[in-house]
Amino acid sequence: MFKKSLSILALIGMSIGICMVVAAAAASGTFKMFPVYTDAKSADNHYIPSGWMGDYGDLKVKDMYAENPHSGATCLQWKYNAKGAQNAGWAGVYWQNPANNWGSKKGGYELTGAKKLIFWARGEKGGEIIAEVGVGGITGKYADTDKVSEGPIKLSKEWKKYEINVSEADLTYISGGFFWVAKGEDMPEGGMTFYLDDIRFE
Repeated sequence: MFKKSLSILALIGMSIGICMVVAAAAASGTFKMFPVYTDAKSADNHYIPSGWMGDYGDLKVKDMYAENPHSGATCLQWKYNAKGAQNAGWAGVYWQNPANNWGSKKGGYELTGAKKLIFWARGEKGGEIIAEVGVGGITGKYADTDKVSEGPIKLSKEWKKYEINVSEADLTYISGGFFWVAKGEDMPEGGMTFYLDDIRFE
């Protein structure tokens, strides 16, 4: 009985120790790079671009686009024709966990300690405008604990690195790991084509 009690106490001590290490890491700002998207079908992809919004009928994606990715073998090609399929006047996409999760399912990740959201983007012609990009903002029963966004951004024809400061955000629970929104009024005739790659938290 005495040995059993010692074993239980040892397990409790180990659990407390692990919790203290995790808490200390969070307090010290230690955070490992956390990918949202790296490459098609990569095991490192923690979120899925399943949350199509607004005039979603105006959107097309090639999620295994192999021509001129920023790194790796593929990137994401997005086309937005801005015809107003759902009469919204805008369109966008959320990267969600799990897929198609608008706050009704438990999922997501704790990203406490992340300082910035990084992504690489380029336009087909240059000058394409994305109205808003960011993280979080999903509501519902299992709502994100915060939302951070920036925009508009004007894309160049060459790959460019973008950073969003998330150091002051509450990232305790995030099921919307990344999103972008574009407005029909910002589109040239025929819409736009742009590319995303290497989306991650650091």
